[in-house]
Amino acid sequence: MNQPFLSAFGKYIIGILFLFVISSNAFAQRTINDIMDSTTVNHLLIISKKYGSLSFSGYMQPQFQVAQTNGTQAEYQGGNFGEFTNNRFRLRRGRLRADYMILNDDQSPSTYFVLQFDGTEQGVNIRDFWGRYYENKWKLLHITLGLSGRPFGNELQLSSSVREAPERGRMSQILMKTERDLGVTFTFNPRWKDATLKNFVFDLGVYNGQGLAGPGEFDNSKDVIARLSHKPYKIKSVGLSIAGGISTLQGGLNHRLPVSYKMDNQNGILSMVKDSSASTINKVAPRKYYGADIQLATSTKSWKSELRAEVISGLQSATATTSTTPGSYPVDNKSVPLPYYTRNFNGAYFTFVQTLNSTDNQLIFKYDWYDPNSKVKGMDISATRGLTAADVRFDTFGFGFLHHFNPHFKAVLYYDIIKNESTQIPDYTDDRKDNVFTLRTQFYF
Repeated sequence: MNQPFLSAFGKYIIGILFLFVISSNAFAQRTINDIMDSTTVNHLLIISKKYGSLSFSGYMQPQFQVAQTNGTQAEYQGGNFGEFTNNRFRLRRGRLRADYMILNDDQSPSTYFVLQFDGTEQGVNIRDFWGRYYENKWKLLHITLGLSGRPFGNELQLSSSVREAPERGRMSQILMKTERDLGVTFTFNPRWKDATLKNFVFDLGVYNGQGLAGPGEFDNSKDVIARLSHKPYKIKSVGLSIAGGISTLQGGLNHRLPVSYKMDNQNGILSMVKDSSASTINKVAPRKYYGADIQLATSTKSWKSELRAEVISGLQSATATTSTTPGSYPVDNKSVPLPYYTRNFNGAYFTFVQTLNSTDNQLIFKYDWYDPNSKVKGMDISATRGLTAADVRFDTFGFGFLHHFNPHFKAVLYYDIIKNESTQIPDYTDDRKDNVFTLRTQFYF
């Protein structure tokens, strides 16, 4: 780490810690309510009657960040820094959510409706806009239609309002950017009290594929996502709860060109090889993901320990210069269509959270990796093999301290150490200077 960065970073930390300690003393006796949904601590109830209710909830996340160098490429830490800056204030998220529930005569759920906006200094967008119908004859199924979260894995589905680390891991932001997509989800979960399988949930959904990363569907391929999960199960004899699931995504992108690329062995050397064939047009470049996740937590509140782990691997199709799932058909700066590149990938997330005496204070440790091309490593990654920065592996080590000041305000100090493998690709011959410190606050109701 360079000396100017340490000096500047030290000055920021001293001032921030002083304010943090003063504020902490004022709110030390407060405790937080459990956060059960994507934006809720306490819903503000507007309309309530026998058969339905309308409520509002929301949160905002002002933050301050310091990067290791000017112009740090921090797309997965909240966005890249400007060319001549290494520090910034941002409003990372500003959410307002309306929930409307309609009940049957027996008070069982009938229909649910959600509309959620996200507003920052960069504009206002819709984040959720979906309706849900509950089947009540057998109490086995509910159907969600509209713009909603993809039911894949654990990391992707954790709301930013309850997640301890400021951002999701690099892999989830690359494979399924914005987490939401337009489509339909069928959820099978027995809802009667004594159901043998009431703790099992099976989700099956069909989606456009581009999510909120683009203006709309741009080809005929759809993503099919399936997930089988188990709700937390308490093992009283050891004071531990365990939950987990397995997920898969089967999708792809339609080729518009008679050209595609994939890794192949030529004369004993693994390279990105061009396949030119007229039959390639309209064929599907595969996106196939397979994941498994587990969550462990102790039952004590004052010194609670929690471990979340998830591993994902599969095939990803994107372009020569990025492995990010495209939001629209990729073109160059002259609007000429680009071919798809298919790569084998793997990655994982590991998060450990330790509560310190009271539920107000938590230590956070997180490690994630994303290897966009698992068939080559290190100095084998070179332009002579047809490879680019899109084939470089990244490992991210994060640690921080989270404090809940009261049921409606919390703050986290968090530092990301980002390591890329050394390759023969320009700008990636050594580890880049792209570590980022984040002070994130959150107000919510």
